[in-house]
Amino acid sequence: MQGYIIDIKKVRDDDLIVSILTKYEIYTTYRFYGARHSIINIGYKIDFELEKNIKSTIPRLKDVIQVGYKWIFDYEKLYCFTQYLKLFSYHFKNIENIDSFYFDSIENLVTIINKQNPKRAICEHYIKVLEFEGRLPNEFYCLLCDKKIENNISLIRSFMTTHSNCSYGKEFSISKIKDLFTNKSLILFDNNEVQYLYNIILQGI
Repeated sequence: MQGYIIDIKKVRDDDLIVSILTKYEIYTTYRFYGARHSIINIGYKIDFELEKNIKSTIPRLKDVIQVGYKWIFDYEKLYCFTQYLKLFSYHFKNIENIDSFYFDSIENLVTIINKQNPKRAICEHYIKVLEFEGRLPNEFYCLLCDKKIENNISLIRSFMTTHSNCSYGKEFSISKIKDLFTNKSLILFDNNEVQYLYNIILQGI
């Protein structure tokens, strides 16, 4: 089977606990240390097998083959992608079964990153995640004062909307944010604004 590594934790003797996002499940697996093992890291897509052991509740990760991307040696793209996928390990904490949307949309994100700025691609992907999970605002009310937002709008963690003077955040035109949430496109945003939105995502999805 195939999946994306979203978390790695070292345990005794350099063994690893590896969390993998697949099409329908989040697997927590055990990988024994060995010199002949292929190198793995968060953000890598792998083809793998699982071996169950009656002495352990965690299956052993075996026969790992890395499935490369065209941009695998582009440090900026890989670093951004790794940061983003790591957030899913917290998002899916204590969850095993997931909808195929996540795997399929990440597959599409990998293709888009090949042609587009990775931070733009990730921000647009995140908007789709929020919409899928029913967390994308369709009416703009301030999370902090609970009043309707007419013009000066800011976004905070999870792209929740606030008045700029309530959250002291970067101010956007409300038409720009409406376009972003409707079209899932950052075409109207400059690079500094994209970086700002990307930094919000890094706070947690």
